[in-house]
Amino acid sequence: MIKQDRILAIDQGTTSTRSIVFDMNGQEISVARREFPQYYPQLGWVEHDPEDIWRDAKTTAQEAVERSGGVDRIAAIGITNQRETIVVWDRKTGKAVHNAIVWQDRRTAKLCAELKKQGKEELVASRTGLLLDPYFTATKLAWILDNVEGARTRAEKGELACGTIDCFLLWRLTDGKVHATDVTNASRTLLFDIHRQQWDDELLALFNIPVALLPEVKDSSGIFGESVPDLFGRAVPIAGIAGDQQAAVVGQTCFKPGMAKATYGTGCFVLLNTGEKPVISQNRMLTTIAYRVKGKTAYALEGSIFVAGAAIKWLRDGLHLITHASQTDDMATRIPHSHGVYMVPGFVGLGAPHWDPNARGLICGLTLDATEAHIARAALESVAYQTLDLVAAMTQDGGGTADTLRIDGGMAANDWFCQFLSDMLQAKVERPKQIETTALGAAFLAGVGVGLWNDLEEVASEWQRGALFEPKMEASTRKDMIDGWHVAVRRTLIQA
Repeated sequence: MIKQDRILAIDQGTTSTRSIVFDMNGQEISVARREFPQYYPQLGWVEHDPEDIWRDAKTTAQEAVERSGGVDRIAAIGITNQRETIVVWDRKTGKAVHNAIVWQDRRTAKLCAELKKQGKEELVASRTGLLLDPYFTATKLAWILDNVEGARTRAEKGELACGTIDCFLLWRLTDGKVHATDVTNASRTLLFDIHRQQWDDELLALFNIPVALLPEVKDSSGIFGESVPDLFGRAVPIAGIAGDQQAAVVGQTCFKPGMAKATYGTGCFVLLNTGEKPVISQNRMLTTIAYRVKGKTAYALEGSIFVAGAAIKWLRDGLHLITHASQTDDMATRIPHSHGVYMVPGFVGLGAPHWDPNARGLICGLTLDATEAHIARAALESVAYQTLDLVAAMTQDGGGTADTLRIDGGMAANDWFCQFLSDMLQAKVERPKQIETTALGAAFLAGVGVGLWNDLEEVASEWQRGALFEPKMEASTRKDMIDGWHVAVRRTLIQA
């Protein structure tokens, strides 16, 4: 009998979908990837077509399974997803009533500002650990209900369902049999009480969201349902779900309080494990659920940077300074210093700790000596500076000081960036051998869900370090560079 000892992870991101088959050592057996279109109907609006997402998730999953040798050894499926992106669909047909509204979308900034003026942010923060910002799901969901003809009436009648991308994929994988999500995704909606761990009636009333729309909320690890047999040749248990940043916490095995990870994708997200009790931030960090396994919850402090890898993509696609992201490593290396050039990448506003949706991007310090290399270096540096701001705020909040930061995502492959990050943080930076830790985290959760591993402690032994970076920069140089960054940020906030 063939042993089922591999896991399929579907990693549905902001600009692409990947499916990866892992073995029990956390090693990649096969991978398939597709990029999909982004839609920008108006300034500050960002949308995805849910059918694009489903098509690519299905296609890449089938390709990865086939390339791994077939479905016979696949024990489970794990799903990880771009968080805060919301879909509303018809329960009978499974078709979305509107494009998915993406986490980057700012169309509800005015509504968030109005609710703040009404003094509602304290209620929201105390229940959800989040802030009133268009980044989160509830106001986007309300916008769909109020702007798609008939949507609110149909939602109140129970004809529509909603969910984050994991929830939508789970629905499609099970052919509509399962409408569920996990606590990590639920905790990002502004509708979920992270203390009682249930949908909150008062918040539902605040945002005018009918409870009939919402999915069941489950642990991050456990059997959610089974894929329909015709997708892969037989039914496969779907046994792990987590939002992408929480999945990376699991993939980086940051299971002890004080352990921290940073994922550098389109944006950057730093999560610091704070243990079984939530730490409430005084510095506009987010308090969120890191994972819940076998009924046991771990919380985290989180800082969100909206633009990280997206700044490098802009250098490539907007300014045409580079043709491949990897070129930024060489460009940054060949100049001896930044020449006082700073980029504050507020292209879609600034996230933590500023939370200013009106901020816009700024490049300052330009002279006639500045070249494309200085701009590329400034883009890389901006991500490290923003990470420093987040870590400093978490330390002030009492979340602890991590002497080591585990990193992943596309920018983690850039050695120059990793060293500069270590210099700015004055901390060790560890890059794992398996850099696809978001997908790996989904695989770990699914593996625990079907018993391939007994618990997270057993999973922790699978993590392997690939590279270590330690601080080298002189203290005076570091201080001068950080001071210049703070000046640049102030200029950005003033113009907003």
